[in-house]
Amino acid sequence: MPADAAPLVAVLDDEAELRRLTCTALEEAGFRTAAFGRATEFEAALRRMSPDAILIDLGLPDRDGLALVHRLATETGAAIIIISGRAQLQDRITGLELGADDYIAKPFELAEVVARVRARLRRPAASRDSAPLRQQARFSGWAADFDRYALIAPDGTEVPFSHAEAEVLRLFLESPRRLITRAQMLETLGGAAGESFDRAMDVRISRLRGKLNEDSKNPRLIKTIYGAGYIFLGEVAWASASGTS
Repeated sequence: MPADAAPLVAVLDDEAELRRLTCTALEEAGFRTAAFGRATEFEAALRRMSPDAILIDLGLPDRDGLALVHRLATETGAAIIIISGRAQLQDRITGLELGADDYIAKPFELAEVVARVRARLRRPAASRDSAPLRQQARFSGWAADFDRYALIAPDGTEVPFSHAEAEVLRLFLESPRRLITRAQMLETLGGAAGESFDRAMDVRISRLRGKLNEDSKNPRLIKTIYGAGYIFLGEVAWASASGTS
């Protein structure tokens, strides 16, 4: 893969030595990196770059980390991975609820960070060497535009969705009316098995249901099959980049 085609990972952390070590480990693994110590300089850089993944520390000196996570999750197509010294369960849950893909508590092993980034980017990276992913789908009056990370409601209203939500939504739309187990989600989406992965999936599905105006007690499209997994019940029609089905 040419160097300029390697995935770009932005590292936002106010600890200079940690930034250096993290970037070095990622570059040795084949990624490109861009490092920032303050949120303001990072946000300015976003006007000229589009990272594939963002590692973000919550303890930033000039911005609330969680608020920035939420904005990045809804306004960019990047995978968002929190790296933070806040190890409390509530911080992890809040980060996932705000749209983060993953949460790594400090101190961490650099190999773990590389593995988590690789897992988050595994599917898009594979697609670059195979058939292009279909980017538009219609179902039950809705449309999902994966190029713009937007859901278009039957009345034309647009609702943004995050990279993390896009992964789950695509999985459902590519396998409608079929049971999708937690094990299949783990295998397809990557990540570490356990409570954190299960919680992340629950949060993403809950957020998707909310954006699709689903009744939380009796959803029409994304059904929970307790003890088994989920089924997406809508009829799905995919369109090519040219707009033809």
